[in-house]
Amino acid sequence: MKSGFKNLFELRGELDPKQRITLTILGSVILVLMWFIFAEVLSKQVISQNETINVTALSEENKLYYESDSILVANYDKLEKLSNEELNNYGLVKNKVYPLLPSPVKVIKAFPELNKKDDVIGNTFFSIKLNIYGYILAVLIAIPFGFILGLIPLFRGLFSKIVDSYRFIPLTAVTGIFIMWLGLGSQMKVAFLAFGIIVYLIPVVVQRIDEVQKVYINTVFTLGATPWQTIKTVYIPYVLSKLIDDIRVLTAISWTYITIAEMLNKGGGIGELIWTAKRQSRIDKAFAILIIIVIIGVLQDRLFMMIDKILFPHKHINKGNKH
Repeated sequence: MKSGFKNLFELRGELDPKQRITLTILGSVILVLMWFIFAEVLSKQVISQNETINVTALSEENKLYYESDSILVANYDKLEKLSNEELNNYGLVKNKVYPLLPSPVKVIKAFPELNKKDDVIGNTFFSIKLNIYGYILAVLIAIPFGFILGLIPLFRGLFSKIVDSYRFIPLTAVTGIFIMWLGLGSQMKVAFLAFGIIVYLIPVVVQRIDEVQKVYINTVFTLGATPWQTIKTVYIPYVLSKLIDDIRVLTAISWTYITIAEMLNKGGGIGELIWTAKRQSRIDKAFAILIIIVIIGVLQDRLFMMIDKILFPHKHINKGNKH
């Protein structure tokens, strides 16, 4: 028991599976408790209309002002001191609101409403579909182009620095260009998402090619391999085995791009739901949607890890032996 406890504080120490699961659950509980506490600390009590207001029951100093059917409460501090019964006589009620951080309870209660009124399941699958299409398009373009830049000095000299500089383009600034080119439909959203991935993926492909060790190149050269055989037996297996980890990391970034694209028009998707929740000042709905995105991201990450183990089992042999 003592050695297990000391292992928790060992520099670069490894946790066994049981410790990982226990600490993950404990960490989740701690975060939810902190969330609940901060939400309650930042909450506010407000006085709002409960029914038709009995204006005559209010004293002169506590009169309400009407403007376009909206109610502005005068002398709020004095009204706040009234009891709930007195407020009810005036047609008013005290409510707790969460302007900065919603309570976890309110976020949980927002899910049924999202499902009933906002078709959150359909919109989620719509966003996932756009994400998949964007990734397929990005991979089909980035990997061949990255191999050309990484393997042929002429093209590296011509275009490598230019492609690297594309990473500094703020993607929110080019949405207008994509709209002018492709309109506001799904085609534009897929192209925008693909572009956001391509500008990062091409330099990564080139970097992975540069990481191929000389000993492998010298070995196939000694065996009399042609350039194409060298590409097929050395570069492609090595780069793809590393690239799947890079693509897995980029899936998290892609959700940022997809929400930006979906906020541009009412074409459906999680991004539109977040924008709608923002306009309605429903921060509980916005947090609920963010939780959905996190869950999807975790599942995507697991899926990529499974694919990695199936396609490149040699990468996980040593890891398996450690445990």
